[in-house]
Amino acid sequence: MTQLSAAQTKPSDSSKALYGGKGTRRITVRDIALAKERGEKWPMLTAYDAMTASVFDEAGIPVMLVGDSAGNCHLGYDTTVPVTLDEMTMLSAAVVRGTRRALIVGDLPFGSYQEGPVQALRSATRLVKGAGVGAVKLEGGERSHEQIRLLVESGIPVMAHIGLTPQSVNAMGYRVQGRGEEAAAQLLRDAKSVQDAGAFAVVLELVPAELAAEVTRALHIPTVGIGAGPETDAQVLVWTDMLGLTGGRVPKFVKKYADLRTVMGDAAKAFAEDVVGGTFPLEEHSVH
Repeated sequence: MTQLSAAQTKPSDSSKALYGGKGTRRITVRDIALAKERGEKWPMLTAYDAMTASVFDEAGIPVMLVGDSAGNCHLGYDTTVPVTLDEMTMLSAAVVRGTRRALIVGDLPFGSYQEGPVQALRSATRLVKGAGVGAVKLEGGERSHEQIRLLVESGIPVMAHIGLTPQSVNAMGYRVQGRGEEAAAQLLRDAKSVQDAGAFAVVLELVPAELAAEVTRALHIPTVGIGAGPETDAQVLVWTDMLGLTGGRVPKFVKKYADLRTVMGDAAKAFAEDVVGGTFPLEEHSVH
């Protein structure tokens, strides 16, 4: 039996877990591929500003998505459709500045890639050069094959997004995708198409758990679930949903890990009462 040297048996930086790893370099798409090979699950959160992103980065979140969900969460739009490439570039740059380790994926908004591969390359280049993201995300399966292929050939890593695609809300509405034999077969074709085009990962949104598990087994690239059951390689949530900041109803698949809306509201009320009552500022809050 061959005796391995200490150097051969010592874990390399690239073999460490994505989540909880101690490395300080940026995570890359190669790390994501290795995690799939090892059967390692990993978390992803959205982020839209430097301060929030820095908190998640320090917590060890390995991948952050600057999603066009910012349209709903931060910009006051009813859907993601109005979000512009200028807005995504500004938000993505802030998240990049607030992080040191996480792979930052910038969303290509509606209207920035649908015309074809050349438009997609022009838009993705804006996010890579103007914001410094390490990858981009775009929606669509077979219909986005050529866009993904050109971006990857040009050196831009792509995360695909199939199932419920919010940019197509006017056409499909907000409902589970992939139910029924024909719809399930189409979703599997979409997944294989984006993989064949060169995507390094694919988001499966609002897909039956059984179908998401089948897709995950069929692909050699990681699947990222959101409302797609427990068998995907990774899970993503919108951070304002995850931390209980979103008002009103949230999707069934969301788990709230905190109640920031109540915490922030109580703090604002306490501040207002102190100001009205004349108990803020006090002497210790004053300068002379």
